[in-house]
Amino acid sequence: MSDAYEREQQNNALLNSLAQKTSALKSVTIDIYDNARNQETIDSTNEVFSSLSTSLRGSASRLTRAAKQGDTIAVLKVATICVAAGVGLWVLLGWIF
Repeated sequence: MSDAYEREQQNNALLNSLAQKTSALKSVTIDIYDNARNQETIDSTNEVFSSLSTSLRGSASRLTRAAKQGDTIAVLKVATICVAAGVGLWVLLGWIF
């Protein structure tokens, strides 16, 4: 009977070891998934900034063409928008901080 008890103890020890290894594997799998999801977020953000950069370049080239053609009204509109955005940002940051 002690031989059966000893085998049962060994089985329990091996079962606990297997449970710990399974838990560690699950933790690693979750970490890999989280890392992959974060990488997708980074890639998405990179695409958004790339699109914004292209848009800004196009706007700057149109503004340069307008300024070269002597369209002062367009230049004044853009300058007014920039000043208003700067003041708005200053007020917003002053309110937050």
